[in-house]
Amino acid sequence: MKIQRNTTASFDIDPQKGFTPLCPNELPVEEGHLLAPLLNEQAKLARLRVVSKDAHPTQAIWKATDDKPIFSPVSGENVDIRWHMHCVPGTAGFELIDGLPKVCEYDYVVYKGVEPDMHPYGACYHDLKDTLSTGVIEYLRQHKITTVICGGLATDYCVKLTALQLAKAGFAVVVNLKACRGIASDTITAALGEMRAANITVAEDLSFLTQE
Repeated sequence: MKIQRNTTASFDIDPQKGFTPLCPNELPVEEGHLLAPLLNEQAKLARLRVVSKDAHPTQAIWKATDDKPIFSPVSGENVDIRWHMHCVPGTAGFELIDGLPKVCEYDYVVYKGVEPDMHPYGACYHDLKDTLSTGVIEYLRQHKITTVICGGLATDYCVKLTALQLAKAGFAVVVNLKACRGIASDTITAALGEMRAANITVAEDLSFLTQE
């Protein structure tokens, strides 16, 4: 597959400590803290580099409790199930994993899940119906990006949904599995199937890419 660096963006999707073993009480994904070198390598193929971060408030209505455990349903237009509290601004879990650029060094930053009654997964929209844009699609279009290479956490949730949103918006999307980690084998397998069905290129690494 041939790509042009000038029209390619690299997307670091939620590479935060809250999704790694560094924060075991949040939503740790195995080896999530090891992705920085792989995401940095991916970024060398692109002209622009963007990042998304969960930024959840402590009073979120989807917060799991002893009597309302993780994965149990929660009522609301823009929430679906309960999760352990994670990626709260001002905590270690909110921080990007070590080895990534500072936030101010990215070309564009998405903060999502800020509202207590909204828990989006994809980085392109604030709501679950994909109507309230975070602006990243428009930013990429403005800069004449046609291809987006995605990596980050987690494969079966935020990476999947972001990739699907980008593909629906008309971008050629490549998911770099080498720079992703997921939560569970069954949901990862399902996610890969969904992405391939949407004509997303899902690759074990990026060795198949060549630059024009």
